[in-house]
Amino acid sequence: MWVPVAGLPSLLALSALTRGGRFCILRFGAARRKDVLAGNRRGLSDIHPQLLSNVGFGKSSSRVYRCRSEIKRYITSPRLAETLVQILQGKGDASQLILECNPGPGILTQALLGSGAKVIALESDKTFIPQLESLGKNLGGKLEVVYCDFFKLDPRSRGIVTPPVMTSEMLFQNLGIEALSWSKGSPFKVIGILPTKSERNTLWKIFHDLYSCTSIYKYGRIELNLFITEKECQKLLANPRTPNLYQALSVLCQIACGIKVLNKLPWSSFETYTTNGQLEKQKHRELVEQNMCLIQLTPHRDLFTGNLTPFNYDVFFHMLRQCFMKRNAKLVDHLHSLSPIDALHILKQIKKNKNVKVIDMYPQDFHRLFETIECSKEDTCKWLYDDFMEDVIL
Repeated sequence: MWVPVAGLPSLLALSALTRGGRFCILRFGAARRKDVLAGNRRGLSDIHPQLLSNVGFGKSSSRVYRCRSEIKRYITSPRLAETLVQILQGKGDASQLILECNPGPGILTQALLGSGAKVIALESDKTFIPQLESLGKNLGGKLEVVYCDFFKLDPRSRGIVTPPVMTSEMLFQNLGIEALSWSKGSPFKVIGILPTKSERNTLWKIFHDLYSCTSIYKYGRIELNLFITEKECQKLLANPRTPNLYQALSVLCQIACGIKVLNKLPWSSFETYTTNGQLEKQKHRELVEQNMCLIQLTPHRDLFTGNLTPFNYDVFFHMLRQCFMKRNAKLVDHLHSLSPIDALHILKQIKKNKNVKVIDMYPQDFHRLFETIECSKEDTCKWLYDDFMEDVIL
């Protein structure tokens, strides 16, 4: 069984190609059809932005790229906050460590503290920092407030970034949080509201981190409790019975995690704030009318017990993305461009007929397909790449 710990070695990137020859052999039995220089490709592994050494966590620089402003939603009803705390705790340990992402005015923070939980508030808006810090007075260290954005931990984008971007290693080392093995429980839980504009990209990053055991997942099977739009929630839960919503992200989520929908709330249950900390009225009718779902994602203990590992996960990602680019095509047609192994033989091994379509495959079918190709002894080269995975994370 694969058991990642704190000293997990760096991910062996698929981009480590030889430069000579028409075909380039990669690790894990993969081959590339085109001779592309490794330095010019946009890989999803080993992309590390640089923190400005001359910019402090309380400063900014006009020369640094700034992200577009995000609409951030906050829980401002004490009654709703108490209800959510009861749902989150269930029969669990009320004193467990919780990372709260962008708590804003701290209404949910107060409810969590009142239940006996120890809270680390990760806030990216300086406006709320003094208010959050005041909540922690006379609580004996039960509340830590950190100026950073959880959803920007260990960013994969290129270029120079500025605080509140932070690395998980820096954050957890300062907080004294130690890693647990994958077979054990979670050292902490996370609760937060996904940013609206980058919701989908944030989910992709979460699953890249999970499958590669990097970022927060170097510390164990971290449980995430996230508010996401109902539409994205439906996509994560989709399967061939809901073909219009079914996609690669659906497969990745269901293979990696146990998924629970804990609650559903209308958009009006949340408030948005302006940059100066003032309440802002809802502007868009389509947003006001949609629902938000609180989902719980718990990584499976046995995710890495087969041939899927943190070192070949990106091959699995590539396979899924290639297949869902033509979701109504026959699977056998995709297999011809994905692997040199006899496609019909592979289908026979996973007990699928030659006419099965991508959209007819359940998540567990894709998992079995990947492992069948990985286990194959027909050829030392098991995968072919026509094009490298496109960068889906901004």
